[in-house]
Amino acid sequence: MRFETFFPKQTQVLAKLLAQEILVAKIKNKNSLVLALQGDLGGGKTTFAQGFLRGAGIRKKITSPTFVLVKIYNLKLKTYKKIYHIDCYRLKTAKEILNLGLKDILASPENIILIEWPEKIKKHLPKNHILVEFKHGKKENERIISIK
Repeated sequence: MRFETFFPKQTQVLAKLLAQEILVAKIKNKNSLVLALQGDLGGGKTTFAQGFLRGAGIRKKITSPTFVLVKIYNLKLKTYKKIYHIDCYRLKTAKEILNLGLKDILASPENIILIEWPEKIKKHLPKNHILVEFKHGKKENERIISIK
């Protein structure tokens, strides 16, 4: 699927709708549901994550985990219990993310994981992850968002 947005609010609405669809669909996974948010700096990854978290019912302030690497949000649902928002931008090696317990986080089907800069840890991503690619469009503030 391919989408175009022209304002951050549109990117957030798209992500909010995706979150609501995922939560209603009750996807059966053996492991966590992973959304790999990949794209250029300033491409809309964090904006998308904010919209997704709002769509999942998170009401507190949502900021990028760039400096803390991982933020955890609790959900009050039967299917999913937590959303992990991970930002791999500052990682020097993929092994660093393992020290934060990534294997255990990925193993639980009660987790949704949003990963910014997933290319830095691609060998640790599950094969069935959802890839969300962000590209700058030709027009000012245009974002091309592809979900695969």
